[in-house]
Amino acid sequence: MDCTKTLKLRIKDKHAKVLCQMAREVNQVWNHINATSAKAARPFHGKPKFLSGYDLQKFTAGFSKCDGVSVGSGTVQLVCVEYATRRKQFKKTRLNWRVSNPKSSKYSLGWIPFKGGHAKYKAGQIHFAGQKFSLWDSYGLADYELRAGSFSQDSRGRWYFNVAVQVQSQPSAGTAAVGIDLGLKECATVSTGDKIEGRWYRSHEKALAIAQRAHKKERVKAIHAQIKNQRKDALHQFSTQLVKNNAAIFVGDVASAKLVKTKMAKSTLDAGWSMFRAMLEYKSHQAGIVFEVVSESYSTQTCSCCGVIPASSPKGRAGLRIREWICSECATVHDRDVNAAKNILAAGHRRLAVGIPVL
Repeated sequence: MDCTKTLKLRIKDKHAKVLCQMAREVNQVWNHINATSAKAARPFHGKPKFLSGYDLQKFTAGFSKCDGVSVGSGTVQLVCVEYATRRKQFKKTRLNWRVSNPKSSKYSLGWIPFKGGHAKYKAGQIHFAGQKFSLWDSYGLADYELRAGSFSQDSRGRWYFNVAVQVQSQPSAGTAAVGIDLGLKECATVSTGDKIEGRWYRSHEKALAIAQRAHKKERVKAIHAQIKNQRKDALHQFSTQLVKNNAAIFVGDVASAKLVKTKMAKSTLDAGWSMFRAMLEYKSHQAGIVFEVVSESYSTQTCSCCGVIPASSPKGRAGLRIREWICSECATVHDRDVNAAKNILAAGHRRLAVGIPVL
């Protein structure tokens, strides 16, 4: 089965100046249509008009042919479409301006979209808008047909080439099913007992504080990037193994939106639940296995052996410190998170049973 995958490769730093100039032109288009859209939505006379991406493209026609402009018409059109999409998403008549001055505190990281076929790979380089960009090709781009994508910049000024490609998915050979309980100290606990500790930010917090007090901005950015890369790499490896070894994966529906407003916000964001669930979902889809998000209500309090909620089970905030407990009904010793994961697995099986039609 074929599926679409996005590859991200780093562009060599010697091309940063050219890419920054292109990003500045993209920002000019964005700010122009931002002002145009806001003016149309708040007219002095008549009915307000919300311009679509197609309407905005009419106001940018010919920009790519101006002297000194290197981005093509395809990039300009994609900027208009993206602007209209985001304006509709956030329900605003005007979005934030894109700032091109790197010394500004409101500086907008570089972004240059392109359509399929506008970026081509030849002899180890990406040919785009009359320029040739060298990059570290860790995927072997010569084996893929490049589709739409973008050039993007990170907080350290490094540029990346992001492109969608068609790949052949590998079906999973696993036959087991697992439930996963998402937590704070352990980012994820599997019903089999496997765990992944989600303390990437915490492990670098001391070094980060030292760099911040010393006003070493570049060092701070480097530490944040290291934390991000370690979290992403660990979650990728863990999710890949789960998809490879199982035929069904069930995850609890814990939401971070409420927890980020409490004193547990730092640990909640550090755990990366949304990223982990997203990885499991698209990898499961590619491997052709079952992935479901199920309700985790009372999964911690319920005994996974006898199915009751005993008086000895951890409850409320006071029970958060209890990591192991003994069921007062059946005398089973439970690891708090493993027990919750087993209950999530059982809930997933019940959902599948309901979904199976009568033969």
